[in-house]
Amino acid sequence: MTPTRSPRRHDLDWLRVLAFATLILYHVGMFYVTWDWHVKSDHMSPYLEPLMSLVNPWRLALLFFISGVALRFLLDSRGSRAVASDRIDRLLLPLGFGMLVVVMPQAYVELRAKDEIESGLLGFFPRYLSPFESFSVITPTWNHLWFLAYVLVYSLLLAACHTWMSRVRARMGRAAAMVLRRTPWLVLVVPALPAMIYAIVLDPAFPPTHMMINDWATHAHSLTMVLLGWFAAKSATFWSAIRACLVPALLIAVGLGAALSLSAGGDTGGPGALFAVTQEAYAWAVIASVLGLAQRFLARPSRALTYATEAVLPWYILHQSIIVVLGYAFLDSTVSLWIEASVILLGTLLGCAVLHELLIRRVSWIRPLFGLKRRDTPARAMTR
Repeated sequence: MTPTRSPRRHDLDWLRVLAFATLILYHVGMFYVTWDWHVKSDHMSPYLEPLMSLVNPWRLALLFFISGVALRFLLDSRGSRAVASDRIDRLLLPLGFGMLVVVMPQAYVELRAKDEIESGLLGFFPRYLSPFESFSVITPTWNHLWFLAYVLVYSLLLAACHTWMSRVRARMGRAAAMVLRRTPWLVLVVPALPAMIYAIVLDPAFPPTHMMINDWATHAHSLTMVLLGWFAAKSATFWSAIRACLVPALLIAVGLGAALSLSAGGDTGGPGALFAVTQEAYAWAVIASVLGLAQRFLARPSRALTYATEAVLPWYILHQSIIVVLGYAFLDSTVSLWIEASVILLGTLLGCAVLHELLIRRVSWIRPLFGLKRRDTPARAMTR
C-alpha cells in the first residue's frame, strides 16, 4: 500500500532553519567570549557570555528534537531499510568530506595560532591526514560536524528499533494522550525530567567531548531529545498541549532565564545541582515556547522556506570554517571591534551564500558532498 502523503510541517521546517541561523551567530560569538575555542579575538571579553549562556542550554536540544520528529515521518513513510540507506548517503558522505576538506582549514588555523606548524595550507594537508603526526588537536577532526555524526548514529539506531518502538507507542500512546488531555501542563514538566536527572548524575562525571566514545552525558541528553521528537511527532495531543501552554511556557522561560542570569555560573561553572536542574527546566521551557510560537506564526509555506530548507545543511557545514579563517585573519590587527565583528559576520553569511548558490546547489556531483540530493531528486520538507 502506498502511504498517504500528509500536510507539511512548515513550522518545524522554519524552526530548523532558524535554529541553524542561531548556531551561526553563536559560533561568531565564540570568537569573542573568554571560553576556549579554536581561535580567539584580540577583543575577547566576557560581555557576551550571559547572553550565550541563555542560548546554549536549548540550541542543540531543539535541533535533536526536530531530528527525531523528521525521523518519525521518514520511518513511517519509507521504512527502516530505506531510511538507514538514506541517512548514510545524506550524512556519512558530507561528514567524511567535511572532515577531509572543509574542517581542515580550522585545524590549520588553530595550529598556526599556537605556532605549532609553519605556514602553507597545502603542505599541511598531508600532515593533517597522517596517522603519524601528533598535534595539540586531533587530526583529522570533525569539530562542529560532530552533530552530523551523532544524528547519523541515532538515525541508524532508531531505524533498527522502529518496529519495536511503534509497538511500545501503540500500547502506551493512548494512555499518555488521555493523561495529557486532562492535564496539558504536564507537557512543560515531564519532558524536562530526564535532562534534570542527567544533569545531576551524568554531567559531572562525563563532561562533553563530542568524540562519540565516552561522551555519555551528551548521548543521554541528545538521544533523549531525538526519542522525544519521535514519540511526539504525530501526537495531536502533544501539539495541542504545546499550543495550550504557550503563555505559561513563555513566562517560565523568561522567569528561569532571569534567575539563571542573576546566578553566578552558566557555562563557566554554577552553584551545583540546583543551577543545573534550573537550567534544564529553562531549556525545555524555551523549546516548548518556540514550538508553540512556530505553530501559531510559522505554519505556512513560502519560496524563502523552500530555498532555506535546502540551504541549511550546506551552510551548517561551511560556516564555522569561514568564521575561524576570517577570525584568524584579524589576529594582531588594529581594526576596531565593530569593524572586525561586522566583517566576520557578513563575510560568513556571504561566503555561505555564494558557495551554496553558485557552486553547491548547481553542480550535481557536489550536491551529495553537502547532504543534498542530486538534481533529479528534489528535496522534501518535513511532513506531519
